[in-house]
Amino acid sequence: MSSLGKGLAAASIGCLLEARGIKVNLMKFDPYLNVDPGTMSPFQHGEVFVTDDGAETDLDLGHYERFTHARLTRDNNLTTGRIYEQIITKERRGDYLGKTVQVIPHVTNEIKAAMRKVAADCEVAIIEIGGTVGDIESLPFLEAIRQMRQDLGRDNTCFVHVTLIPWIAAAQELKTKPTQHSVKEMLSIGIQPDILLCRSDRAVPREMRQKIALFCNVEEPAVIAARDVASIYEVPTAFAAEGVDTLALKYLRMEAKAPDLSKWKDIVHRAYHPQDEVSIAIVGKYVEYEDSYKSLKEALVHGALAHNLKLRVTWLEAEGLETEDCARQLEGFDGILVPGGFGKRGIEGMLNAIRYARESGTPYFGICLGMQTACIEYARNVCGLKDANSGEFDPATPYRIIYKLRELTGVEEMGGTMRLGAWDCVLEPDSIAAHAYGTTQISERHRHRYEFNREYEAVLTGAGLRITGTTPDATYVEIVEIPGHPFFLGCQFHPEFKSKPLEPHPIFREFVAASYQNRLAQLHQGSATAGRTA
Repeated sequence: MSSLGKGLAAASIGCLLEARGIKVNLMKFDPYLNVDPGTMSPFQHGEVFVTDDGAETDLDLGHYERFTHARLTRDNNLTTGRIYEQIITKERRGDYLGKTVQVIPHVTNEIKAAMRKVAADCEVAIIEIGGTVGDIESLPFLEAIRQMRQDLGRDNTCFVHVTLIPWIAAAQELKTKPTQHSVKEMLSIGIQPDILLCRSDRAVPREMRQKIALFCNVEEPAVIAARDVASIYEVPTAFAAEGVDTLALKYLRMEAKAPDLSKWKDIVHRAYHPQDEVSIAIVGKYVEYEDSYKSLKEALVHGALAHNLKLRVTWLEAEGLETEDCARQLEGFDGILVPGGFGKRGIEGMLNAIRYARESGTPYFGICLGMQTACIEYARNVCGLKDANSGEFDPATPYRIIYKLRELTGVEEMGGTMRLGAWDCVLEPDSIAAHAYGTTQISERHRHRYEFNREYEAVLTGAGLRITGTTPDATYVEIVEIPGHPFFLGCQFHPEFKSKPLEPHPIFREFVAASYQNRLAQLHQGSATAGRTA
């Protein structure tokens, strides 16, 4: 079933195998007909994760990169749409020499070829199939992995099935029937799971595991109770305690050293034993569905863990800040962050939040759209360009501070037409960014259609804004800062895509540090005021 945590399970198994010295690669198959998730609504599909080579992929690839060191590309995420696109291209070209093109063998062969390509340079390839067992759209993928076991042999394949054991509140008991029926559905298409990861919100009694093992034809130790945990970074250690990696290696007939999970245990300890907390307001357009900002939230968590802090995030709908009481809604937060997005909805609310952060000295971090709106706010309220805007929101604006990427002029297609993937950036030596990175040469991932208009550079920099990051050829503006402000930085790229729990992203780490310093200053100021009143 969807949303059971298959992505986290795959990433955690990859993490455990890596900790044993095994080189892994991970892949996600998505059954939908979209070629990629780039044109899908964040409310439906969540975040679009971007790889170095510019692929717009499923958010589970973010989990893979955060939990392992696998270098992911467009080959690591494949949809039904992309497979059909490839097959139809071949058919039109005449590659099939007049044969009737069918799901079996042509679609399944394409799926198997994609798996083999990903598995070519690693010892273990972990392949995740999205969706729900029994769905028509998932069948070609399940048939392909059934064939893979035939092709490679039992000793080279291991089937891990993530199932649900729900708690029925009215009856006050756990039920194994969904798991039994799910496995029955798998068996009907010729797949016998080797390991069952049974998701539940509480402990699964041993008798229940024995029952599942009996009915599902699985060894009892291979029925794993995958309980809910407060921090997703506890999943690898929880799986290790249940012996998931040991089982996988047993079924794959592989030998490996014992895993070193000391760093993961330290992360979990810090997550559950913080010294203090920090509160961040995220002012966004898709805040009703947190998965829309999955990497962003995790990058903030990584930044907080680096300082042994508990992160308190408040999601603020940008449209809700288009009111007179905007400042009241933002008071009390240690830092404010405006993430990426598309379209004009909520822009005025973002501008109000940025103005509040700039004028009150609250640490501010703007990403992609958050940088563009910061430039618009500065142009309007500091430079006096009252109607300054982006060509995306108001094509008739007299001051087009943000405009469409030059190479995209005349391009109307939506899919894969943005500036995507990793691009180099050069930093000004004495900037917040250079201080955070510890270098002046960086590479970050992008996903945007609009850029800062350098015709207005002199006006904005003359009024105090500072451009501290550009492309090596100085064509594009990548980072802007406000000198003298405790922390005010906007970047055109998406740094959240490269943050890991064991390697927090430098800008997130520094933003959280500045936000925490703001918290301490506010507390000190509050206690001093209280002392004078007394």
